[in-house]
Order: sequence, then C-alpha cells, then structure tokens
Amino acid sequence: MLVAVVPVKNEALRLEKVLKNLLAVPVDLVVPVLNGCNDGSEQIIRDFPSRLVKALVFDDALGIDIPRAVGAIQAKKLGARAVLFVDGDMDGDIIDVLRELARAVTTKEADLALTNCYPAEELARLSDLASYLLEIRLALNRELGLAQLIGPASPSHGPHAVSRKFLDQIPLRELAVPPVALALAAKQGLKVRVKATIAHRHLGSPFRSPVHARRIAETIIGDCLEAINLACGLPRERSLNGVTYLGYHTERKFDLLEAFGLPEG
Repeated sequence: MLVAVVPVKNEALRLEKVLKNLLAVPVDLVVPVLNGCNDGSEQIIRDFPSRLVKALVFDDALGIDIPRAVGAIQAKKLGARAVLFVDGDMDGDIIDVLRELARAVTTKEADLALTNCYPAEELARLSDLASYLLEIRLALNRELGLAQLIGPASPSHGPHAVSRKFLDQIPLRELAVPPVALALAAKQGLKVRVKATIAHRHLGSPFRSPVHARRIAETIIGDCLEAINLACGLPRERSLNGVTYLGYHTERKFDLLEAFGLPEG
C-alpha cells in the first residue's frame, strides 16, 4: 500500500488540488494531517468525494514537520509499503514528480527519494539567505558522503518518499527533524537518491513574508547543524560560529507526537 501524507495548516485554497494530484499518482490512501486549522480545511476534507482520503485532525498546531512524523506513524500502523510526503500548499503541476518519487521507493530503487528544487538554472535567482542555506545543506551531505549523489537536496524541502525499509529502520520521531532523518538513513546504509527535479517556484507554494522565510531558513539550518553533529558523534546542537539557529524549532510539539503514539524501537 502506497500512502500519501499531507501536512495541512490552513491550506483551504490549495488543498483540493493537492488531493486530486495525489489520487492521480495514484496512491492507495491519503492521510492529511490537519493541525490547528481554522480556515475550512477540515470541511474540504469532509466534502472531498473519495473514500481514500482519511484525515487525522488535531485542534492544536503541531509545529513544523511534526505532522510528517505523525502521518508516517499512521501509515506504518496501517501497513504501508511506502510513504509519499507532500505539503498541503503544493498545488503546482507536480503529478509527474510525485509519480517518479513513488516509483523509486516502491521498486526499491531508493529508500529515501528526494526532489532537487534548485536545478542549476535557478541558482542565480537565489537570495543571499537561500544561498547560505544551500551551503549548509551541502555541508551536511558532504559529511554524510552523499554530496556527489544528491547535491544539496534535503527532505526538508520538496516532495519526497520513503520505503518500508526506511520506516522500519529509522526512528519515526526523527522525521520531525528531516535532516537528522537523512543523516540516520545514511548511517544505516539506506539508499538515498534524488529522483525528481522541479524548481521551487513551480511547486505551487504561496509567497511567504520575509520574516517567515528567514525563520524557515533558520529552522532548516539548525536542523542541518544537529544532523552534522550527529554524523560526527557529537551532541546534537544548533549553533555555528556563536549563532544558535532555532527558527520554528521551539514550536515543534514533540509532546503531542509522543502522545499520538510512537512505536517501540
């Protein structure tokens, strides 16, 4: 069974298109993880004409990436052989991307199939902040011995998919800090590959404020620093050159993730 997990936080304007894209892949089940929604997203799910869409609804916001871990836990409980992750605001024309990611993990070509959201022709468009973020992502991938295979690609950005082997070997809690999950996959010898390429601007995600963009970047930078330290056998810290990168990390509700029910082991 191929399960799609869709983190949703007030995505009413885009959610229906995302669901239609996933059913066109096709997938066997879609699990939207609604958290702290107050914009009608839940009603869109209720009205959606498919029994393959079965939402998990949380009244409280779970924080960035926690819904991904929640959805993975649910998918594993249901016996998924692979899981496809796509954010609830990614309503671009990305069906082919989703199909390729799904194909890679269901045929065992990859255990973690990533999307390259920054093809070479897009690099000149990047802000200084985005360029620095890519440098940190690439530094992690070099430390993991993956830079030649995946460049700066990361499960923090863009649709991606994981195999059943990944679900069985990686602690699902760590999906809430995606670069750490990547580091653990590399340490376990799992197959990490880039299996799709699409520029970020074509994913469909809406424009966010500069403040939000900075906090997202700081979140991912801190996550990558945690992963680098983990890979080096050091305590998981989020600081570099005297700067601590928290971003939205403090808003991650690990207590709610634990309460949902992490599997043993």
